[in-house]
Amino acid sequence: MLNFSANLSLLFTERPLAERFAAARAAGFRAVEIQFPYELSVPQLKALLTGNDLRLVLINVPAGDLMEGGDGLACVPGREKAFREAVALALEYATALEVPTVNVLAGRQAAGVSEEDCYSTLQGNLHHAVTAFRKAGIRVVTEAINIFDMPRFLVHSLADMQQLCEQVPGLGMQFDCYHMARMGEDVATALTSNLPLIGHVQFADAPGRHEPGSGSLDFLKIFSGLEASSYNGWCGAEYRPSQRTESTLAWLARWQQTS
Repeated sequence: MLNFSANLSLLFTERPLAERFAAARAAGFRAVEIQFPYELSVPQLKALLTGNDLRLVLINVPAGDLMEGGDGLACVPGREKAFREAVALALEYATALEVPTVNVLAGRQAAGVSEEDCYSTLQGNLHHAVTAFRKAGIRVVTEAINIFDMPRFLVHSLADMQQLCEQVPGLGMQFDCYHMARMGEDVATALTSNLPLIGHVQFADAPGRHEPGSGSLDFLKIFSGLEASSYNGWCGAEYRPSQRTESTLAWLARWQQTS
């Protein structure tokens, strides 16, 4: 049976973040993930998780100005100190909250900087992150993001993730079905053929990034393939609900019945 987590950065956003935990539990989720949980303190998060009988299974390392349209931290030469400070903060949260997996967003190729220099910076920063988190028993993954939603994002293909995993021992993939579909990958095949490298899966339908069943992806095939495989990690629902979140969860009820 697959393990589904609710991404509280995109789901249940009709409520403030602190109120989304109870909503996720009421909807049937046993785990949550948060892109950037840092607006809440560790004690606040711990109380919300414990009070709602939830696990926090994924967070991102802070990414600087990336979500506001900037270049971010991890691949930008000259921002290594800021990246290490971001890793230290994420490590504090992940350790205290027993988060098993942490994602590093590569960021955008900065203007006037070569792709080679950006990749070199990213590799060095990923080595640092993997080493820092390994000591706490936490896995580091990195994610490819499609260039239509986020132009100039350095890591945007399955091949990019494969290359980084080869170059940075201990690094895994965060495989996002939506982003890979937007980049033209056969999602079901790419998932099953890269399982040894995949540390976390996220999903939304394509092309609209809404709930499963709203687009062109065959989630019965995707989920069935994962369930029949050796994958025992989490599958994060990271989509933009087309209506109130609770009204978009038919896929969850359907799959739980199927399983």
